[in-house]
Amino acid sequence: MKKVEAIIRKSKFDEVKEALHNVEVNFFSYWDVTGVGNEKEGHVYRGISYSTSEIQRRFLSIVVNDNFVDKTVEAILKSGATDKVGDGKIFILPVDEAYRIRTGEKGGKSLN
Repeated sequence: MKKVEAIIRKSKFDEVKEALHNVEVNFFSYWDVTGVGNEKEGHVYRGISYSTSEIQRRFLSIVVNDNFVDKTVEAILKSGATDKVGDGKIFILPVDEAYRIRTGEKGGKSLN
């Protein structure tokens, strides 16, 4: 099992969610986060300058069986990209064990 962590643009969340559902990744957690990135430019809107050094993003936490890692990453890469600085990052971490609290199932069965 692996944990896929992705930091994406909030504006791309619905597309990423749909892409994940299309590859049968139907369960994941997410939350809004603020991070500091490499972008140094500010944006001006109606004469007011806004800093872009603190960036609003959405953080996804997805645990999948090993055979779903590539599908999951590809879905996020294709649906989350705008080809601009700040599209985000994906991290893959090992998961030693998982349990379903309701039934006590463990391992890959607990993810279904």
